[in-house]
Amino acid sequence: MSSSKGEEKVQQGSLHHPLRRAPHYASDWTDAWNYRVVPATALIFLPSVVLPGIAFSLDLIETTEQYGVAEVLMSSFMAAFIFSVFGAQPLTIAGVTGPITVFNKTIYDIIEKQDNPPVYLHFVGWVYLWAAIIHWVTAILNWCNFLKYVTLFSCDTFGFYVSWVYLQYGIQKTLFHRHVRRFLADYGMPISLIATSAMAYWGRFNTTNPLTLPVQGAFEAAQGRAWLVRFWQLEGKWVGIALPFGIVLWILFFFDHNVSSLMAQGSEFPLRKPPGFHWDFFLLGVTTFIAGLLGLPAPNGLIPQAPIHTTSLVIMGRPVKRDEEEDVQKGNDQYAEVPVAVVEQRVSNLAQGALCMVLLTGPFLHVLNLIPRGVLAGLFWFMGADALQGNGITQKLLYFLRDKKLTPADEPLRKVRKSRILMFVATIAAIGFPVIIMLLLPVRMWVVPRMPFTEEELAILDGPTASPFTMESVGGSL
Repeated sequence: MSSSKGEEKVQQGSLHHPLRRAPHYASDWTDAWNYRVVPATALIFLPSVVLPGIAFSLDLIETTEQYGVAEVLMSSFMAAFIFSVFGAQPLTIAGVTGPITVFNKTIYDIIEKQDNPPVYLHFVGWVYLWAAIIHWVTAILNWCNFLKYVTLFSCDTFGFYVSWVYLQYGIQKTLFHRHVRRFLADYGMPISLIATSAMAYWGRFNTTNPLTLPVQGAFEAAQGRAWLVRFWQLEGKWVGIALPFGIVLWILFFFDHNVSSLMAQGSEFPLRKPPGFHWDFFLLGVTTFIAGLLGLPAPNGLIPQAPIHTTSLVIMGRPVKRDEEEDVQKGNDQYAEVPVAVVEQRVSNLAQGALCMVLLTGPFLHVLNLIPRGVLAGLFWFMGADALQGNGITQKLLYFLRDKKLTPADEPLRKVRKSRILMFVATIAAIGFPVIIMLLLPVRMWVVPRMPFTEEELAILDGPTASPFTMESVGGSL
């Protein structure tokens, strides 16, 4: 009996999620016949995925000389293709992140100090293979169910740290007509990118000769190497040494990718199609293995790009009559729009990945080479505020700075003692990043409930990251 239950549990982890999503597969493509897909693709492609990935990789590219812009673009395409075509959560955007570039550079710094160091890409290939195997075991054994313990306490912290890496200045939502605001929200980032890049070549600005992005030949790997990395030729002792590095990479991706998936399917989004965390984590193992085979930086879920992607696909509309009456009673604008649906589809993710391959052609690589590096710094500022504005930690900190007379009477934080809000935020601030941030889970589970919070205060300060419908995929919420 226990054996059959175990087999059923394994099957649910490895097969149940894609089968659950399968009835919606055709509609995932037909539902893309919606205008929201156009701005979503424009928003995510160049300014959100490609350029940040290249910017994060610049130090890795220049230090190791084993990677180039082509590798970053190829990695982004591979992730977009696999997760958009085969994934159970196509709204989650994956690409090259800052942590993986730091991880790869750290490996390089360590092995280059050794006597007779191994071939770098061969060693990384084994690191990725070990990590991929652990990914597959994790998915098959349902270990992603551990996500039921991930609450807003963990996601807000992770998003807060990442957002401060980007830190942008956003648009004031009270300016202009709502259609103008929507247009600027959809296309403001790519328009700003093009305008500021062009400004560097206008008039006297052109004399500054700004540093630009480094590129190679069309579809050419770094240093003209072959695309296939023969990592199986690595000496035996280094294969074993690669294992602990693979475990560290698995820990990083387990939290990073799954949290980005949770945030892309957060409770603020009215989603209707089922998720599949186990299956997508299995696919992440596939992309990690392929990355090692081709000598690419391994892709994983992006924050804040993944939730930004979902936000760009939200359809706004008038609330139902019951909510309107409640808003009028509270003195709010009864004409305010609220999210009523999300265009849940696969095309925007696939399209931005396909455009990465277009960038690998000669003419577009030349255009990419014209983008000043200084624009990327502004891009990070542009990207961060949108994530920070809705972050739970930011909201709690702003509550202290806001004039009490201007704080809405129905603000839930009014029911929480200020000393407890400070204690909650201070607990979050005490945790490190990124691997140590995993400690947020046991801290939230066993430490925070023992602190002097009432149940009502904890319910207001913290809560499930996603809706019960989404969390059902990992065994429900806490």
